[in-house]
Amino acid sequence: MMKRRELIKSLSGLPLVGGLMGGSTLLASATTAASIPAKSLAQELGIRTFINAAGTYTAMTGSLMHKEVMEAIQGSSHEFMMLDDVQTKVGEKIAEMTHAESAVVTAGCFSALTLGLAGVLTGMDQKKVEALPHLEGTGMKSEVIIQKGHFVGYSHALKNTGCTMVEIETMEDLEKAINSKTALMWFLHIQSDRGQINHEQWVATAKKHGIPTMIDMAADVPPVENLWRFNDMGFDLVCVSGGKAMRGPQSAGILMGKKEYVDAARLSMPPRGSTIGRGMKVNKEEILGMYVAIKKFVNMDHEKEWKIWEGRVDHIKKAAESVDGVSVAITVPELGNHTPTMKISWDTSKVDLSTQKLQESLRGGNPSIEVVGSGKTSINITTWMLQPGEEKIVATRLKEELNKASV
Repeated sequence: MMKRRELIKSLSGLPLVGGLMGGSTLLASATTAASIPAKSLAQELGIRTFINAAGTYTAMTGSLMHKEVMEAIQGSSHEFMMLDDVQTKVGEKIAEMTHAESAVVTAGCFSALTLGLAGVLTGMDQKKVEALPHLEGTGMKSEVIIQKGHFVGYSHALKNTGCTMVEIETMEDLEKAINSKTALMWFLHIQSDRGQINHEQWVATAKKHGIPTMIDMAADVPPVENLWRFNDMGFDLVCVSGGKAMRGPQSAGILMGKKEYVDAARLSMPPRGSTIGRGMKVNKEEILGMYVAIKKFVNMDHEKEWKIWEGRVDHIKKAAESVDGVSVAITVPELGNHTPTMKISWDTSKVDLSTQKLQESLRGGNPSIEVVGSGKTSINITTWMLQPGEEKIVATRLKEELNKASV
């Protein structure tokens, strides 16, 4: 009998292309997916569930998957498939939808950052793949250039490869920072307004020096066009979360871009062992669920969806503003979490209430409601993660708590 390590070794030599077997059976299984058990595991285990009026936060488990995504997950769970085959076939379809040369489903956007850079560093050299994150003496490059205004904790994903980050601010800084050790130029879309160099300048400079580029747009759909905007713009790799607005599995993300880098990134992914990405496994159910999620997202009526969100916002706004001393401002973040966002504030001379107290009261109610605190006397609410009708519950509970605190 072949041992586990021998099987892993044999898989590492398999080509990345192959046929997806049993597709028709999969579709049949998906349509006859088992119904969700009526028994609530959350209730059995004592886990609090809540109405999410906050947003697509990881701590709040991101988003709720579409029914079609769950059917794909359940339907595909009854059959074995080769993991590489699933990734290849799904990747081809995602690449078509996003104008990319290639794509692969990763274990979230963070994983896409690590694996994408790993692919840039190693190419198709198996020895280099197994050497990561140790770069010294391997001939691999070791620096990633980032604008100071783009630096966030998530850039730690890039350090996982062994690379160091080189922060710059101006175009002059960038030109000076580029050297023979530069592996990648990384761009963070959601903070693009905090850097002095814009997308096009970043890509043009990188191309002039023959350096690959990567953009992180984890939470930056909608608009749906962002799924292909940065591929069209010329970024070599684009990374996005799958479990936010697209409502795929929370543990899924997408790495897309140039085929040479995606192919190389896959050498650091399961089913292969002895790699830095071995622990970043995505199962076939999640990969297929992600495919269904992005396909639905690309083809949905986004204008209709936006009007639904606005209708919910209007309902909650009217309820809040009916309390004396309460005001509501609505904004739409331009770069990420692009959805109507309410900031509900109150005059403490008329409503004696702290943000923390209001959050605790809403959280402790039945049903429990989560909102985001914003300063000492205001909260933020979004409606894109609400289920139909929940805006009425949020409006009623919010008005109750504000009225209770009225002076």
